[in-house]
Amino acid sequence: MGHPFPIREIARQAGLSEATVDRVLNGRGGVRRSTAYEVHRAIADLDRQRTQVRLVGRTFMCDIVMQAPERFSTAVRAALEAELPALHPAVVRCRFHFRETGPAGELADTLDRIARRGSQGVVLKAPDVPEVTAAVARLTAAGVPVVTLATDLPASPRVAYVGIDDRAAGATAAYLMGQWLGDRPGNVLTSLSSGFFRNEEEREMGFRGVMRARHPGRALVEIAEGQGLDATQYDLVRAALERDPDIRAVYSMGGGNIATLRAFEDLGRTCEVFVAHDLDQDNTRLLRERRLSVVLHHDLRQDLREVCHHVMRAHGALPPAGPPRPSPIQVVTPHNMPLDTPLEPAAP
Repeated sequence: MGHPFPIREIARQAGLSEATVDRVLNGRGGVRRSTAYEVHRAIADLDRQRTQVRLVGRTFMCDIVMQAPERFSTAVRAALEAELPALHPAVVRCRFHFRETGPAGELADTLDRIARRGSQGVVLKAPDVPEVTAAVARLTAAGVPVVTLATDLPASPRVAYVGIDDRAAGATAAYLMGQWLGDRPGNVLTSLSSGFFRNEEEREMGFRGVMRARHPGRALVEIAEGQGLDATQYDLVRAALERDPDIRAVYSMGGGNIATLRAFEDLGRTCEVFVAHDLDQDNTRLLRERRLSVVLHHDLRQDLREVCHHVMRAHGALPPAGPPRPSPIQVVTPHNMPLDTPLEPAAP
């Protein structure tokens, strides 16, 4: 496999020893297939990031650790790599650790491996559970600053949270839902990918508080633990619709929206109002097709730029700044979609 990178750089990117990288590149035995994959992925990461930045200036090697559906982690990765040129003269290089679901203990193990290996910063999207909070504390004790992205771990010693005010976002969703439903009867399905993600919990509280105050007669039907994945979301939504024939609207806090709409269609039901979050490829397509009413969005590129600045400040490379402000919430309809939204939809 031809490449222009020294073994030392590949080993650093992959988090492996130089000897292991050398064995993989020269086709020697004694290396697991998963290890060889890590080496080849590191080379691909280096090549892609090399096209974004010139390897000059101070370099920060960071680890991006996320539990999220692939459509969201892909959007985060693209936003980060698009922002790299704006960070000159500093250079941020990234190792990616993405998964869609799994036990919290395995996520904590990933963080512990990073603490042992070393990193100049961890960007983390993870459930707010004790195992993860404890692992963040161990990272901090090892001198690795942690910035939480999109969902917070407020009991952990992370240096900052970057994302929207999720309670305000939930309240905004309730305001829009009430305006569009008006006096028409019908219950609202509220969908969380998991009750352990702080951002979704905050959205749910904001939504429920406004609906209770302004629309007390409208029932809210909650489903959770679909992990934002279409394969699991469909069964949860279909079961809820079969139990409650009066569900006519959806507030989706965690994704799986293609499956949600398919469940409505398969039962011959109409979703009159659908409020969702994030302009990933799925939601971009659904909004363009007018199958979503509105998407509450925030600028991921701006968020990732702020994340990198927090890491740099933690190392004294930027002057201190005041407390971070929440990312602005954009109310996106088919008529005001940002110019950089994805053009090609993900396959259902």
